[in-house]
Amino acid sequence: MVSLATDLAEEQIRQGTASSQVITHFLKLGSTRERLEQERLEHENQLLAVKKEQIESQQRIEELYIDAIKAMRSYAGDMPLPEENAEDTDIL
Repeated sequence: MVSLATDLAEEQIRQGTASSQVITHFLKLGSTRERLEQERLEHENQLLAVKKEQIESQQRIEELYIDAIKAMRSYAGDMPLPEENAEDTDIL
C-alpha cells in the first residue's frame, strides 16, 4: 500500500501535477533534520534493547545467587527455604 502511494507521488512529481503537500513531504524526508531524527530513533531502540538484556541478565544472576544459597544451606544441613518464601525473603 505504501509502495503504491509512493509510486503515485513519484509519478505526480515527474508530471508536475503533485500537490504542494506531497512535494513538501518528500523534501522533508530528504532533509538533514529527518536523517538525524531517524538516527536518534534508531539509537533509542538500540539503547532499549541493551537495557532489556541487562534486566534479563540481572534476573538470571539473582536466580543463580538464590540457587547457590539454597545449595549451601543444604550442604550445611539446614532445611531448604520453601519455594514461595525464597523469592519473598531478602536473601541477598
